Amino acid sequence: MSDTPAPETGSTSLFGDMPTTAQSGAYRVLARKYRPQSFEDLIGQEAMVRTLSNAFDSGRIPQAWILTGVRGVGKTTTARILARGLNYLLPDGSGAPTIHMPQEGVHCRAIMESRHVDVLEMDAASHTGIDDVKQLTDGVRYSPASARYKVYIIDEVHMLSDKAFNAFLKTLEEPPPHAKFIFATTEIRKVPVTILSRCQRFDLRRVEADVLVAHLKKICAAELVKAEDDALALIARAAEGSVRDSLSLLDQAIAHGAGTVETETVRVMLGLADRARIIDLFDHVMAGRMPEAMAEFKGQYDLGADPRQILADLADFTHFVTRLKVVPDAAISQDVTEAERTRGRLFTTLPMSVLSRAWQILLKGIAEVADAPRPVSAAEMVLIRLAYAADLPTPDEALRRLKQDPSASSAPTPSSATPSGSGTRMVSNGGLSVAARGEPLASPAPHNAAPHAAQAMKIDTFEALIALAGEKRDIGMKTALERDVRLVRFEDGRLEFSPAEGAPSDLASTLSKRLSDWTGRRWIVAVSSSAGKPTMRETAAAQKAEKLDDVRTHPLVKAALQAFPGAEIVEVRDVLAAPLETLTGNESEQDLSDESFDFTSLDHDDA
Repeated sequence: MSDTPAPETGSTSLFGDMPTTAQSGAYRVLARKYRPQSFEDLIGQEAMVRTLSNAFDSGRIPQAWILTGVRGVGKTTTARILARGLNYLLPDGSGAPTIHMPQEGVHCRAIMESRHVDVLEMDAASHTGIDDVKQLTDGVRYSPASARYKVYIIDEVHMLSDKAFNAFLKTLEEPPPHAKFIFATTEIRKVPVTILSRCQRFDLRRVEADVLVAHLKKICAAELVKAEDDALALIARAAEGSVRDSLSLLDQAIAHGAGTVETETVRVMLGLADRARIIDLFDHVMAGRMPEAMAEFKGQYDLGADPRQILADLADFTHFVTRLKVVPDAAISQDVTEAERTRGRLFTTLPMSVLSRAWQILLKGIAEVADAPRPVSAAEMVLIRLAYAADLPTPDEALRRLKQDPSASSAPTPSSATPSGSGTRMVSNGGLSVAARGEPLASPAPHNAAPHAAQAMKIDTFEALIALAGEKRDIGMKTALERDVRLVRFEDGRLEFSPAEGAPSDLASTLSKRLSDWTGRRWIVAVSSSAGKPTMRETAAAQKAEKLDDVRTHPLVKAALQAFPGAEIVEVRDVLAAPLETLTGNESEQDLSDESFDFTSLDHDDA
């Protein structure tokens, strides 16, 4: 396998040493230039290659194969390589059917270039009738002209008519010993079962994104093209497992970037939004910050991103976060960008019900945007719907609230709005307090019903959160906040922290549930890899130590410590106003009217 291609007229392919007959100076697209020439060159189809290798080695070669898979995974190429292996013959006359072809044989070049007289390729999409099949079956009886086997490759075989399929049955079931059939199709369900039962079937898999990225890197190195890893990951993701599509997109990206493949140019070429900005949009929507979300969406649209593609990327990131929540190793994949890998973990604290509901809304919204007369407006409405739905209670949450307050279901109550300036309102609908954003949805209530309104609580500081835990008499959570939380970032609706040593493993999820119960809306509580600030307990201990150090330098304290050897200061209390009768001694004690000290003697005999 050569690393760099030779000149066009006698070039050696990256996937073998078989020269091609392209015209001098004519450009060949990458999908043709780097077409696999042997089974070793196929990527992502190890199971099929292993089965064929064992079949050839044991001499158990069937009379017909059918290859199925999505477009661009290598069905036709595999059929040609299979025909080459069946007819492998060296110039000295040696050779037998094999999948191991270390050097070019007598028939190899003609077979791979689709010009061998004994290897007939037919496109069933343009030859669908019974007459075409009769012409083919009539020639099966004649022996091959020069090769070992007469091989018939029929592409898109599902396009044949019913009569054409029926004309194939007898020949396919009992072909002459010198004839082999290879069918290829993207619609295996359209092939009659009577045909399938006479063939050995191979399902060619979609090529994994990380395998495609490695494949594209090799080709870029062979073409002397500088390519960014994130750009190749975008191409691999857009190809959806198709090798041919990925090479066509790479060809286009090289032309678009004037010989270099950069992430931004690929993103513009594909009409994609920046993955980091998609994550920002996801963050704004899930936290209910609709002004920021709408501004971010408009910014992406102004840069050329397609509204439908933006929603598709949001759905893709939602799926990634959900998958990361259940399979943490999903972040290791090479097709995942660094931004997705690092920031995706922060959203795994979102409940599974919220992620599942977001996926359903986005999936339905993508279809709505595709059919809408104004895609931009339709996409904005989907984002608004998603932000509002993020705060709706799930059925189990609604049932739990009803059990906690049975009287709440007696009558619908009107809503009450939060103070001016808050973007969150509590909607009381059917007795269930639901956090919503925007205008309240009021339900008519009987005149004799007492108004019952719940109001979303706003917490601006971490200290206020600790105070709230104390008000709720949740001593365990208050202690955990003071002892185990190293604060990284705090704002209303979001808490990001680094756990201290010995902190409970479920602290983030427990704190998220507590905040949801206390404030009436969902909070994003994320564990960060940053060091964070010292815990409140560590800060208090440092302040206490600093105060003790300051007090020890006071003349009166020095005198007291000298008078009572072995005594130590255990506490310093701040006193706003000390009564004069509590002061004894001379005028110097007036200087300590704002502080008092507790001493303990370690050696009373010395005292």
